[in-house]
Amino acid sequence: MTTTFTGTPDAPGVFDPGAEATRATDAILRDTLHGPERGVVVDSPPGAGKSTLVVRAALELASAGRPLMVIAQTNAQVDDLVLRLAEKDPTLPVGRLHSSDPDPYDKALDDLDNVRTSAKAAELAGLDVVVSTAAKWAHVKVDEPWRHAIVDEAYQMRSDALLAVAGLFERALFVGDPGQLDPFAIVGSEQWAGLSYDPSASAVTTLLAHNPDLPQHRLPVSWRLPASAAPLVSDAFYPYTPFRSGTGPGDRRLDFAVASDGGGPDRVIDEAARSGWGLLELPERHTPRTDPEAVRAVAQVVRRLLDRAGAATSERSPEPVPLTADRIAVGTAHRDQAAAVRAALTDLGVTDVTVDTANRLQGREYDVTVVLHPLSGRPDATAFHLETGRLCVLASRHRHACIVVCRAGVPALLDDHPSTEPVQLGVNVKFPDGWEAHHAVLSQLSEHRVTWRP
Repeated sequence: MTTTFTGTPDAPGVFDPGAEATRATDAILRDTLHGPERGVVVDSPPGAGKSTLVVRAALELASAGRPLMVIAQTNAQVDDLVLRLAEKDPTLPVGRLHSSDPDPYDKALDDLDNVRTSAKAAELAGLDVVVSTAAKWAHVKVDEPWRHAIVDEAYQMRSDALLAVAGLFERALFVGDPGQLDPFAIVGSEQWAGLSYDPSASAVTTLLAHNPDLPQHRLPVSWRLPASAAPLVSDAFYPYTPFRSGTGPGDRRLDFAVASDGGGPDRVIDEAARSGWGLLELPERHTPRTDPEAVRAVAQVVRRLLDRAGAATSERSPEPVPLTADRIAVGTAHRDQAAAVRAALTDLGVTDVTVDTANRLQGREYDVTVVLHPLSGRPDATAFHLETGRLCVLASRHRHACIVVCRAGVPALLDDHPSTEPVQLGVNVKFPDGWEAHHAVLSQLSEHRVTWRP
C-alpha cells in the first residue's frame, strides 16, 4: 500500500521561498557587518535556519578580520555550532571554551584540526571564533571586549544571563525564536514583573525595552515544516510575524509498504501521511498524568510506524529514505510521562526512538513526531499546561507528519478554565496566549481526527 502526503496549495508564482530567505539574510548580514547600531535582533520561526544564519554570520565576520565570541544556551548547542563551523570552513581557527566538568564537550571535536578546546579563555585568545555557553562566558574576564558577539537562542536566554556577559562585547547579533518556551527560572519572579530590568525576562525582551530602535529582522521561511504544517503553526503561534513553508504540496511524501490493519493507530498514521496531521482521540476520561491507556496508544503508534516500513521522500532526497527509529520522536509535557512512554516502547521492542519533554526537544528535528497532548485526561488547565511555547515546540518538530494522542473533551476543558492570569502593569501581553493557541490547534486537528477505543 502507498499513502501519499499532500499539503495545502500555495498560490503559484507569488512566493519564492529561496529568494525571500536570501533577501532577509542579506539584510541581516548587512546590518550586522556594516550597520552603526550596537545590536541586531532576528526573529526566526521553527526550522527557519537559525543555526545556518549564526554560522554564516560568524564566517563573514571572521573573514572580514573581526574576531568574535558566540554565546549559546546549552553545551549541545555549542558543540553543534562548532561542528557546523568546522564543516563549512575546515581552515577557520575555532575555540571551544568549556567547563572543568568531566566530559564537558562532544569528543568529536577532538578529531578536528582547526578546533582548540580549553577550560581557560586565555588559552583561546587570538582565535577567530570562540564558542561557549552563556553560563561559562559569565565567568570570563577580558582586558578588552570582543568587537562582535553572536547570541544564539536569544529568546531562551534570561536577561540576567545577558547582563552577566554584556561587558565582554561591543556589538551583537541576537538570533532566536519568540514562539518557543520562555526562559526557565526556578524561583518566583512576580516581584520584578513590569520592570525593565526583570531578570527572568528573555534577553531580547529586556534588550528591546532599553533599546527600542535596534534593527529587527525576521526569517520568513521554515525549511523544516511542510506545506501542511506551516499555516497552522504560523496562524496559531506567530500571528504578527507570519511565515511560509520552504516546500510546496507534493514536495514531500510519506509512504508505507505494509497495508493498514484497520486499527486506530494505523488509521491515524494513514491520515497523518495523507494530510500531515493526525489526531488519535481516546474516550473522554479524567486520568493520572501518566495515563496508561494513552501511553500505550502512543507506543503502539510508534510501533506501527516502524512495522509498516515507512519511507520519506523530500527535496533532500528524491529517492525514498527509510523511516527509521532515529527519525521518529515522542513529545510529552512531563518527564514522568516520557519515562512511561519509554517503558511502554521497551515492552514493544522499540529502541532508539527519542522520547522527551518539549523543553528538551526544543531545536531538534525529525521526520515524524508523536505527541501526548499536554491537556489529555486532565481535570484542569493550569498555566504550565497552557504555556504557548510548550505546545508550539511539540507541534513544530516534524518534516513530514505530526500525530497527536489525546482524550476527548479538551475543548470543553478549555472553556471551563479560561485564562485568568493577572494583568500586570508594564508587562507586554503575550499573544496568542496558550488558551487561544490550544483552541486554534485543536480546531485544525479535529479535521484529522480518528476516534479509537482501545
